Amino acid sequence: MLAALVLVGLIGTMVTLTGWVISEGLLQDQPAPSIRLASPEEAAVADGPAPADTTAPDGRDAGAEGARASEVRSSEEVAPESPADASPAPLPSPTDPLYPAPAVGEEPVVAVAEALGPSVVLVEIESSSEFGFGLGSGIVWDADNGYIVTNQHVVEGASSVNIVLSDGVSVEGEIVGGSTAHDVAVVRVDPEGLDLMAARFAPASSVRVGQLAVAIGSPLGLTGTVTAGIVSAVRIQVQGGADPESPVPIEMIQTDAAINRGNSGGALADWQGRVIGMNTMIQTTSGGNIGLGFAVPSDTVELIATRIVSGESLELGYLGISGQAAGDGDVGVVVMEVVPESPAEEAGLMEGDVIVSIDSEPMYDIFELSAAVKLRLPGETVELTVRRGGDIYIATAVLDAIE
Repeated sequence: MLAALVLVGLIGTMVTLTGWVISEGLLQDQPAPSIRLASPEEAAVADGPAPADTTAPDGRDAGAEGARASEVRSSEEVAPESPADASPAPLPSPTDPLYPAPAVGEEPVVAVAEALGPSVVLVEIESSSEFGFGLGSGIVWDADNGYIVTNQHVVEGASSVNIVLSDGVSVEGEIVGGSTAHDVAVVRVDPEGLDLMAARFAPASSVRVGQLAVAIGSPLGLTGTVTAGIVSAVRIQVQGGADPESPVPIEMIQTDAAINRGNSGGALADWQGRVIGMNTMIQTTSGGNIGLGFAVPSDTVELIATRIVSGESLELGYLGISGQAAGDGDVGVVVMEVVPESPAEEAGLMEGDVIVSIDSEPMYDIFELSAAVKLRLPGETVELTVRRGGDIYIATAVLDAIE
C-alpha cells in the first residue's frame, strides 16, 4: 500500500502532500523591477553552500513536476480585522550562542515536558460536519492577550471552540483567523483569571538534523502526551495546507517522534523546551504513526500568526515562472517558462536563466523556490541572484497576487 500524508487532527483527512522560508512584511518605497549585472562580490557568493535534502516525502525528487501548478493556485483569503495592539516579542536573533550546548541532565525529556507542558492545550471543536466534533492541540503564544496557535485544519468549519488548559480548566475560545495555505490559525481566550503560560519559540535557523525533538499534544484526545525522537530532516518541501484540494508548497521539519491524530497544532520542542515547530501531519501506510512526522517551523507559525492578529493580508506571493532543479546537486532553479506580464517578466527574467537564490537564500528546486515566494506577500520586493550564461545578474522583482 502506498504511503499517504495525513493531517493529524482527529478530524483531519487523508491528503497527498509537499511544504517554506520567512520574510518581513511589506517595505516602503520599494525599488522598481529591474535586472543588473552582479558586482564581483555578489557573483563570488552565487554558488552557495551544499544543498539540503529536498527530496519530497513520497520519495520523488522535488524537480519540475508540478511546478506550474504550484504557481497558479487560487489566492488565499484575507484575515478578518482583529486587535493589533498585542504583538508578541520578536524572535531571538539567529546569531544567539545556542551551541555548543551546555551539559544536560540525565532526563532531558522530563525537563522539556515540565517546562513546555503548561503551554500546550487541548482544542475541542463542534462543527456541522459528519463527525460533529473534533479534537486537536494548541500552543499558548501570547499569554497576556490570550492568543493560542493551532492548525487551521483543526478549527476549519468549527461552530464553537473550547480550550482545555494543562491544569484541566476549560474555557471558551474564539477563532481570530487562519491561513488555509500554511495551515496556521489563532484562537483567543479571555486571559482574565487564567494561569496561561506562553511558550518560547526558537528561531528556525537553530534547528539541526539529529537534535532532540520532543512532541507534546493530545493524540487521540490523550492530553499532555509526550513523545521524543530526533529531527530527521529540515527544509523538507511538502504539498501542505489545510485544503487537500489546493495544496501549497511549504517547508517543514521532519521528525521521528511519535505523532498521531490529535497531535495537530501541538508543539515540537528542542532540548531547551523551546518550540521549533507545530506538529501538523504524518506520512503513513496505516493511518497511524510510523516515525515520519512533519511540523510547520516556528518562524512560519509566528509570521502567519502575527499577520492574523494584526489583520494583515494572507494572500500568497506570485512570481510567474515554471522551472526545474539545476541537477547534479548544483545550486539553482532553471527557468523553463516565464509567464507573460508576470513579476518575473517585468524583472527581466528569461527562459534558461538559473535562479541561484532569493534574498540570498540558496534555492535547489522549484518547490523550494515556490515555497519561499508563497510565504511572502503580494507587493513585496525580492532580490533574485540569476546565472545567465557565464554572467551573474541581480534581478529585483515585485511579487503579485495569485489570481
